[in-house]
Amino acid sequence: MGLAHGWGAAADDGTTDRTSADPVQQGPLQGRFAYDVVTDTWWWSHETYQIHGFEPGEVVPTTRLVLAHKHPDDRERFHGVLLTACRTGEPFVSVHRIMDAAGATKHVVLAGHGIVDAGTVRRLTGSFADVTRLVTDAAALLADEQIRSSRESRAVIEQAKGILGAMWKVSPERAFSRLRRASMDRNVPVRELAAQVVGRACEGPADAPDGGRDLDV
Repeated sequence: MGLAHGWGAAADDGTTDRTSADPVQQGPLQGRFAYDVVTDTWWWSHETYQIHGFEPGEVVPTTRLVLAHKHPDDRERFHGVLLTACRTGEPFVSVHRIMDAAGATKHVVLAGHGIVDAGTVRRLTGSFADVTRLVTDAAALLADEQIRSSRESRAVIEQAKGILGAMWKVSPERAFSRLRRASMDRNVPVRELAAQVVGRACEGPADAPDGGRDLDV
């Protein structure tokens, strides 16, 4: 009996936690894998098949299939991780993208370790986790933050342009030109310099005779 058959039977005897496959669960879908280094044989749990877009048992996982489903930009890096693990048996983690059976890109985390016998790495075993939703949510939050920061930056710069334009009696465009030149000369981002202008203007008395001319810009 080959390793693939042995592990397959173990996966179906009720010892595998399949609650992660429940679509209402909020956490990432998690599965298991095993790789016989000697015979070049893979075993996937039901969840690992699902992560790759297959029904359990629909295909026979092979090294060629595993690598074919890695994202082209991540394939060589993952292959290097796999080769190193087969050689050393040390614990390993790989965060990369896969292309599932429908062609959709997914972000996964693969973690495992080698099982060594008589100084030789006999097999690798570990887990797969589909973290696509987590990555997507994090990217959305980052995008929202960048948009919010951009809007805030524009608002501060517009305020600074108005203040400096009134102080120097020039157009807002000329004021921004001088602000940008000062930013380059001092190697300070325009937004930070604009915030300093607005801050100093807010701190000064409304009836200051110099109208804020002491602003260091």
